[in-house]
Amino acid sequence: MRYKQFQNSNEKVSELAIGTWGIGSLAAFGYVTPDENGKITTKGILEARTKAVEAIQAGLQNGINLIDTAPCYGWGRSEAIVGDAIKDFDREKILISTKFSLNPNSAKPAMRAHNDGTFKNVMREVAQSLALLETDYIDYYYLHYPAPTCDVAETMSALNVLKQRGLIKHIGLSNHSQEQIEAAMEWADIDVIQPPYSMVSREQEDLMKWAYSKGIDSMTYGSLGSGLLTGAIREKPEFNPRDIRGGFYKKLYRQDNFDKFLQLLAIMDNIAAAHGKTVAQVAINWSTQQDFVGTALCGVKNAAEAIENCKTFEWELTAEEMALLNKTLNDLEIGTEKLLG
Repeated sequence: MRYKQFQNSNEKVSELAIGTWGIGSLAAFGYVTPDENGKITTKGILEARTKAVEAIQAGLQNGINLIDTAPCYGWGRSEAIVGDAIKDFDREKILISTKFSLNPNSAKPAMRAHNDGTFKNVMREVAQSLALLETDYIDYYYLHYPAPTCDVAETMSALNVLKQRGLIKHIGLSNHSQEQIEAAMEWADIDVIQPPYSMVSREQEDLMKWAYSKGIDSMTYGSLGSGLLTGAIREKPEFNPRDIRGGFYKKLYRQDNFDKFLQLLAIMDNIAAAHGKTVAQVAINWSTQQDFVGTALCGVKNAAEAIENCKTFEWELTAEEMALLNKTLNDLEIGTEKLLG
């Protein structure tokens, strides 16, 4: 495993982190194997949950030290799974990142109702997250999305109180613009941001470089492009209505984009074959070899996937290979359009 020393937070962080959006919403991400009638059963969900716990543990055993989660990932299920997975590990050697502000809509539980950054809600959510994670503190605590109806000073003051009480160590902002980050910096020390970033999603690159110049490191999500950068998807998929990838990631799978991704995959195939490695490892190396990328969040379904991803750091892309991939991305105009969400 390779590690980077984060600047403002002064933490040594593995360049690969475990992302748990899919783990929290098992059926929505296709993690659950349907029964012979195509139905999602309790047995299937429990089996997928067990594999999720094993995946997290395998990642930790192979050098990963950061796990990222959020209350809205399965409305508590992800945080509970993380809590179960880390019970037998030394908590002081694990960095936990979670978030607040997105609350469920009681009429439509699958949808977020609003972004609540009020002092009262921050205190409510941190107590809930600490209980589900079964821990006394959170290492990185993120405002998940900007809360436009709430004064940023109120939100940041709540986070400062949590830091003073030792309930959180570092403050982060997810899905925020430079202007929004600068507004928050007037009231609190911002240590990390969490933008989308991968070969197929590069539109936040300037923001990440700016943040890095301010000592703010990036934990990037969507690091494998919803599976496109694993090499496992070679034909345009038709997602089950339950599968969230058909919504949040639908622009990635638009036919014109998908055709370009296949051309990129051909280049990645050649590089992977030259090293005797996987396409996913090419993608992870491409991201993490960028100075302004602190760590790449990757979801995993099982222990084997976690171990394979960790093997990425047994090798590196050459300068020539990085240049070829960057030229291909630019020539095909891949990743410059906002495609997520």
